[in-house]
Amino acid sequence: RSFPDWVPQSLALRSVEEVLEKKEIKLVASAAVPSERGPLGLRVMDAGKDYFTAKTPFTTLEQLDAARACAAATGRKYMVFYSERLLVECAEFAVQLVKQGAIGRVVQVTGFGPHRLNASSRPAWFFEKAKYGGILCDIGSHQVEQFLTYAGASDARVTHAAVANVNAPDYPELEDYGEATLVADNGCRNSMRVDWLSPGGLRMWGDGRTFILGTKGYIELRKTIDIAAQAVSGNHLFLVNDDGEERMELTGKVGFPFFGALILDCLHRTENAMTQTHAFKAAELCLLAQRWADGHGCHERSA
Repeated sequence: RSFPDWVPQSLALRSVEEVLEKKEIKLVASAAVPSERGPLGLRVMDAGKDYFTAKTPFTTLEQLDAARACAAATGRKYMVFYSERLLVECAEFAVQLVKQGAIGRVVQVTGFGPHRLNASSRPAWFFEKAKYGGILCDIGSHQVEQFLTYAGASDARVTHAAVANVNAPDYPELEDYGEATLVADNGCRNSMRVDWLSPGGLRMWGDGRTFILGTKGYIELRKTIDIAAQAVSGNHLFLVNDDGEERMELTGKVGFPFFGALILDCLHRTENAMTQTHAFKAAELCLLAQRWADGHGCHERSA
């Protein structure tokens, strides 16, 4: 079904140019080919509109630098849909628990982002590295954004990164495995693994999990599925601290506060949903991790 079928009051326009010319349009959302997202964002911001893109927002550091400059010059927003936190209720609730001090100071975050490949259903660009950017640049962006959020960090450095094609010989440019470690500016550490290796017997596209270790407890998130359980359900949060153990099932109990907050931010020029600095920093770090894995230097921008 087309978008107008889902949203009957919507109006289908004929081109990007027509969208940019309409003064009443204030925010433009995009899920373009990853390598095209950055250039499109520049056009949107130059037209005086805010931009909301699917991850990954960039495939090169040059695109990121251009977007930073354009956002600063125009005052427009370049927001990113980091869905593995923003569209997962247990992940959003974990933010609240961390801020409340439920596990003390966060000292380490471990993230797992497995996905099912479903190669036959993918578009051609999915297998072209110049277009999708690499696995750490792509689905690794979710992990970086969550790490910065849970750590309460404003920056980090990459200390290790690696990628590989381990099970897709028919697609030589596809990276179906990636890993990285980072250290935040506040000392919090991160380890991540992302892959396109979810087995066919799993009843979900991937068993996404996050572990958040604090000085007074820890949190485990089972985002998409509680494996081997009778019902296929996600949004399970496990909390262990000095008060005891607690298991929470959070589907339908937290909601997705980012989206309403983003709309208000666009209207009132505030930064309550996500700061521009945070959105860009998550993008930068996943690009630097990809750069390290590709053998083009370390975590330093000048390398």
